[in-house]
Amino acid sequence: MATKTSETNTATTTPEKKITVGNASVNEKEMKDSSLHQFFVSALKDIYFAENAIIDALEKMQEAATTEELKDAFEDHQLQTKKHVSRLEKVFKLIDEKPEKKECEAIKGIIKEGEEIIKSTKDGSMTRDAALIIAAQKVEHYEIATYGGLAQLAITMGHDKAADLLEKTLEEEEDTDYTLTEIAETYINFDAEQED
Repeated sequence: MATKTSETNTATTTPEKKITVGNASVNEKEMKDSSLHQFFVSALKDIYFAENAIIDALEKMQEAATTEELKDAFEDHQLQTKKHVSRLEKVFKLIDEKPEKKECEAIKGIIKEGEEIIKSTKDGSMTRDAALIIAAQKVEHYEIATYGGLAQLAITMGHDKAADLLEKTLEEEEDTDYTLTEIAETYINFDAEQED
């Protein structure tokens, strides 16, 4: 879907940018004032907070994990999450907004649940690793839902470059979810079932 930007002169001879999305054309100020744009920015701030919180949570999960495969997966995803934060900062810049965090109650709850899992499972057990994978996948599913929705909103509003960045992160979150499932099925779940 092509997005065109044009300038028209107003009575005060101030250039006014027009954004064309599909067959519709709106000026940039109207787009920024729209409730959809405001929701989009608010949701970006929410996931920006979440990604930063996830970086710290992944470090705790890596330390608590038993198997090297899971420790490595958490370490890899922590590095990837740092890239996601940087990518979100680019999205903010593309839509001419300042990167800001908005406290995300959903991710705080999911992270708290992960911390409870660490406290309530035996250190060094496969059961803990199985539980950590489920906790991590809850994080991934939250991110997948968020990035999928944000990418579609970006497309709807004609923010094509931002949409591309959001879709790239979405694909990486889906890949991480798949990797966690593979680790669970290959290394952890059967051994956890054998534990006393």
